[in-house]
Amino acid sequence: MVEVTIDSVRVSLMSQHRIVVLKETGSTRFLPIWIGPFEADAITIELQGVEVARPLTHDLLKAMAEKLGAEILQVTITDLRNDTFYAEISLQVNGRRLLVDSRPSYAIALAVRARVPVLVADSVMEQAAITPEEDLEGGTPVDAGDVPDEAGPPEAFKEFLEGLDLSGLE
Repeated sequence: MVEVTIDSVRVSLMSQHRIVVLKETGSTRFLPIWIGPFEADAITIELQGVEVARPLTHDLLKAMAEKLGAEILQVTITDLRNDTFYAEISLQVNGRRLLVDSRPSYAIALAVRARVPVLVADSVMEQAAITPEEDLEGGTPVDAGDVPDEAGPPEAFKEFLEGLDLSGLE
C-alpha cells in the first residue's frame, strides 16, 4: 500500500469535469481520479475549512459512525478495473475491523473529514499513476505544488487529459 495526500481538486475548463489528484507521500507520483462535481465540492469545502449551514452527506456519515461507536481508520483505493476505481472504508467497531465498499470520491470526502490516511494499492499505482517528466534545464522533477492553480494542469497531466475519451459521460 502507498500513502497519498490530496494534491488538488481540478476542474476541466473545457467540460467542467472534476479530477482529484492524489500525490504519493515522499515521491513525485500522482494519481488522477475523475470524480463528480458534488464530491469535488465536498472534498474542497472540507480542505478549505468552509463552514456549511447543514451537514453534507459525508458529514452525516462521519457523525453516524461516531454515534454508533465506530472509528474510521483509513480509506483505501483498492482496485482499478475497466477504467473504474474501487475503494474501501476501514472501520473499527467493538474491536472488530470492518471494510465497507465505497466509491473513491465518497471515501476521500469522508477521509478528509475524519482526518485519516488515504492509501492506494500498489497495483493501482502501477496501472494509473503518473510521474512528471524531469525538468530539461535543472534535471529535477517538476513539483505540481510549484504550479499555480490558475496556470492549469501540470505539464505531466496535459497529454493524459487530452487523450481522454469523455464521449460516454454525457
